[in-house]
Amino acid sequence: MAPLRIDPVAEARRHWEERWGAEPSRPMAAVTSIMRAQQVLMARLNELLRPHGLTFPRFEALVLLSYTRNGELPIGKLGERLQVHRTSASSIVAALEDDGLVTRVPSERDGRATLAIITEAGRATARAATADLNAADFGLGALSAGEQEGLTGVLRTLRLDAGDFVP
Repeated sequence: MAPLRIDPVAEARRHWEERWGAEPSRPMAAVTSIMRAQQVLMARLNELLRPHGLTFPRFEALVLLSYTRNGELPIGKLGERLQVHRTSASSIVAALEDDGLVTRVPSERDGRATLAIITEAGRATARAATADLNAADFGLGALSAGEQEGLTGVLRTLRLDAGDFVP
């Protein structure tokens, strides 16, 4: 991702202040900063994962499957846990299957469900990709350990307020 010639958040804040005042521009700038940081981080993570033939959503699916007891989940449940629509989960699994990292089989317990099952190649890829992400501090190396913890705490408060999870 090439650097921008201006800070889009600062520019948006300036315009917002001109139209709405300083007070409303503070939360707008915070939200815009979060959204821009998400774009920056996703680009960094995808760049780190490219040598493994993965995108971050595919990596998340592999890791999630590797954490399950039997290395398998119904695709619908995988989508729920990844917080994506079932169609997106199906696309992710199809791409991973094309690369030999997962297989899809009908569920024996629920005839309507299809299971995604991680392969040994998928497990190896997940391990190698995880090592690279860990080595790169998941793209957050510019922040100190304390700043990373603080960021996690601030965002947890926001998530709690939104009802994202039950504490």
